[in-house]
Amino acid sequence: MKNYFLLFCFLFFTIFTFSQVTKDHDSTAIFILDKMADVIGDLESVSFDLNSSTDKMSSNNEIEKHYSKSTVSFSGPNKLMAKIDGSKGSKGLWYDGEYLSYYNFDENNYVILEAPETTLEMIDEMHINYDFQFPAADFFYPNFTDDMMEQFDTIKFLGKKMIGDEACYHIMATNSDLNVQLWISNKTYVLPKHFVMIYKKKSNLQYEATFSNWSLNPNIPDSVFDFLPPPNASLISILKKS
Repeated sequence: MKNYFLLFCFLFFTIFTFSQVTKDHDSTAIFILDKMADVIGDLESVSFDLNSSTDKMSSNNEIEKHYSKSTVSFSGPNKLMAKIDGSKGSKGLWYDGEYLSYYNFDENNYVILEAPETTLEMIDEMHINYDFQFPAADFFYPNFTDDMMEQFDTIKFLGKKMIGDEACYHIMATNSDLNVQLWISNKTYVLPKHFVMIYKKKSNLQYEATFSNWSLNPNIPDSVFDFLPPPNASLISILKKS
């Protein structure tokens, strides 16, 4: 999500001078990112699936892959629902504009937290305070392109590539810590199809995800975003990160 990527500036070598990394941002890549952000920004509601894999380092210092599938729905400025199934179990998130509810299907317990008034503010606050992860949330920030330009030294357009049976624009962004590659559909709706994040300073661990089943401006009842605790579910409390 926004502001989770690290940006390093290499400051002065003498008391009066300093140097910065020179940025190389391809105008074609920026145009495509802007177009994608405009399409997403104009949506009143959306739902999609996200299949992802995350590399983790095991206790034996071996890379393990963890897989998950998320179903995500946004509506207006203050509604979100996400269900995530993966190797770490099943969980759900419901946000109705006032509260964020988190439910662990495997443990049958839940927590309800007072939340800010908009979805993006809620995502930021809940990640900072409780380390909640919201699938592909970065793509829904209105300043997506500006954030990419600020945080990455190079952004390049690598041409059109096939992802499955779909032709996509391939974009790569890099800085000292990250290599991020995006494949964006070149269909009428310029939407993200696939992306990879490679953590250079963490043994090249990767996060990789594929979007599917986009539904644009569906009529989603508000009740979808309301959480009703299942029978015998336990209400728990969680502490903010220090």
